[in-house]
Amino acid sequence: MHPCLRRKGRGGSFKSGPRKRAGQEWFHFLLFYSFYFFLVNRFWVLFRRYFDLRGDKVSETDTIARIKADAAFRGANLWVLVFAIFTASLGLNVNSTAVIIGAMLISPLMGPIVGMGFSVGINDLGLLKTSAKNYAVATLVSVITATIYFLLSPFKEAQSELLARTAPTLYDVMIAFFGGAAGIVAIATGGKGNVIPGVAIATALMPPLCTAGYGLATGEWMYFLGAFYLFFINTVFIATATFIGVRLMHFEWHKDVTPEGGRKARRILMWIVVLTMVPAGILTLDLVRKSLFKQNVARYVEQELSWQGTQIISQRADRDAKTLQVAVIGKEVEQEQIALAEQRLQEYNLGEYHLSVIQGTQSDSLLQLVGQLETSKSDYKQTALQQSQEIHDLSEALEAYERYERLAAELRPELKVLYPQIRTFALTKTVEQCTDSMMEKPLVMAIVDLVPNGRITTDETAQLREWLKARSDADSVKVVVSRSVSD
Repeated sequence: MHPCLRRKGRGGSFKSGPRKRAGQEWFHFLLFYSFYFFLVNRFWVLFRRYFDLRGDKVSETDTIARIKADAAFRGANLWVLVFAIFTASLGLNVNSTAVIIGAMLISPLMGPIVGMGFSVGINDLGLLKTSAKNYAVATLVSVITATIYFLLSPFKEAQSELLARTAPTLYDVMIAFFGGAAGIVAIATGGKGNVIPGVAIATALMPPLCTAGYGLATGEWMYFLGAFYLFFINTVFIATATFIGVRLMHFEWHKDVTPEGGRKARRILMWIVVLTMVPAGILTLDLVRKSLFKQNVARYVEQELSWQGTQIISQRADRDAKTLQVAVIGKEVEQEQIALAEQRLQEYNLGEYHLSVIQGTQSDSLLQLVGQLETSKSDYKQTALQQSQEIHDLSEALEAYERYERLAAELRPELKVLYPQIRTFALTKTVEQCTDSMMEKPLVMAIVDLVPNGRITTDETAQLREWLKARSDADSVKVVVSRSVSD
């Protein structure tokens, strides 16, 4: 071949190589993205097929009518709310979870809250005003009812179910949001399944209001503020979830409100949501910090303080004094080991803490104290029950003796008329013991003392015994007669 042709061929091959690779890259690029868009489109088709709510959605007119009816608070709805508040207050007072759940199931408080979120979602200003007014009335009635109950209740101690409603966190925000989302989906689709009762239990609107009433009744203002803030969180995020659900399901806008009015209402709702989340976020952050701190302490003790021949009996972190106190028994731990373990505190984010190891006679005394405390804690309830039963039995026995003393005083005027020869008279409850067997016979003993030279016949004694049995309502009465000696 001619050299020029060979150079041309080489040159042509040199120039056509990058173009060929670029074409291949474009082909692969188009092939990849075509396949990608095909998968995304296919996924979206499947997603809409399984998650589309339009097939289950009932008439918007029926949904709006149902929400308006549930948002109304007068007559039966208000009475049901009062009874539900009393029920929930009783449940919190006796620490009964079942009773509290029952109160949440019968509570109609969800109605006006869903009404407020729904009205913002469709720009219905009239429904928003009605729902907000009924919500305020329901809240006020609930708090007043709970306050009255706890003012009258003899049990003032705060139980665990009540205390659980005084420190809301972001977890309560999420519970309210997802519960509200489930609620609006159930309402818009005709309430299929057991969604509404489940939402009522999950969002727990009743217990915070009852706890707020407890705070007012007992003067515990922090309980009142914490519980009312939890109720406000539930309200805001149930309404927010309802608003989002309404827009995602494409409900028609209400025609009586201008777009500017709708945007203003949504902006107000957004600011309320943000301001509500701030305190909850702070409380949640503190909760998470405490949880992480406890985990770090537990890991440090488990991994760094496992000295051979010793056993840890207790541990306590003093956050004010920045001291981690550990009590050990067994082989004495040398100071070099303690110093080495203290240097590793930094690895567990505990660098600002000082390690204090209690051992020797100190740990023996501490172990004895811990054992006493554990025994006292386990036996406390049983001892309290036994003492309560003993007090009850003693009270009944004392009441029986006092009853016969009072009866003797009541019978004295009649006895003076019927038996003038009787000078003194006494009634008492006793038990007759048999000397030749273990038999015992409870009875009432009447001791009568006759006047000097007074006499009472056998028939009169029997008549007196029957009369005393009838008046004292006793099964058996024994009359003992004594005679006074003449002066």
